[in-house]
Amino acid sequence: MDTPFTLEGSHVRLEPLAHHHVDDLLEAAGGDRASFAYTLVPGDRPTMVAYVERALARAEAGDQIPFATRSLDHGRVVGSTRYYDMERWDWSAVEPGAAPAAGSGEFDLVGIGHTWLGPSAQRTPVNTEAKLLMLDHAFFRWGVRAVRLQTDARNVRSRAAITRLGCTHEGVLRSDRPAPDGTVRDSAMFSMLAAEWPDARLRLIERLGR
Repeated sequence: MDTPFTLEGSHVRLEPLAHHHVDDLLEAAGGDRASFAYTLVPGDRPTMVAYVERALARAEAGDQIPFATRSLDHGRVVGSTRYYDMERWDWSAVEPGAAPAAGSGEFDLVGIGHTWLGPSAQRTPVNTEAKLLMLDHAFFRWGVRAVRLQTDARNVRSRAAITRLGCTHEGVLRSDRPAPDGTVRDSAMFSMLAAEWPDARLRLIERLGR
C-alpha cells in the first residue's frame, strides 16, 4: 500500500488526516447541520478528537486511508473522506488463466465513503473533483476491479450525487448498521467497475470544465 499520500486537483486537496485537523474539521462542521441528518459528523471537540483517532487507528491497521478535504477555492478544510473496505481477493483456488490478470493490482476492491462536507462546500466542485481524484487513484494506481460507495437509503441527496458520478445502484442492504439518529440504517449500495470508469471519468471532467 502507498505511504500516506495527497491527492490534489484544481479545486480540492485531499491530505492525510492528522490530529492537527481537529479544529479545522470542527469549524467545517459548524453552522447549519441540517444536511448531516444521515451522516456521522461530530459537533464538539471531544467527539471530533475521537472521530479522528478512530480513523487514524484504522489507517494504522492498514484497512482505511482517511483524508481531510481542503477546498483550494476557500483556502480551508471543509470536510473529510476516506478509502475503506480495501480488499485483496484470495485467488489461490482459481485455475491459472481462469481470471485474466488475477490479483495483479494492489487491491481488487475498495470502498469510498465516510464523506462529509461543511455547508459552505456543498454544491461546489469540491465533491465532484474529490471523487474524480479518488476514483482515478483506485483504478489507475491500484488497479482495482471495482469501487463501491454506499449511503443511508433515506439520503436522497447523497444517492443522487453518487448516481451523477456514473455509479450503478446495486440495491439496498437492509438493517445494515446503526444510523447517527439512533435508528437502524438501510444502506443503498452503488458501484463503479474498472471498464466503466473511462467514460464516467470523461463526463466528470466535462462537468468540472477542465
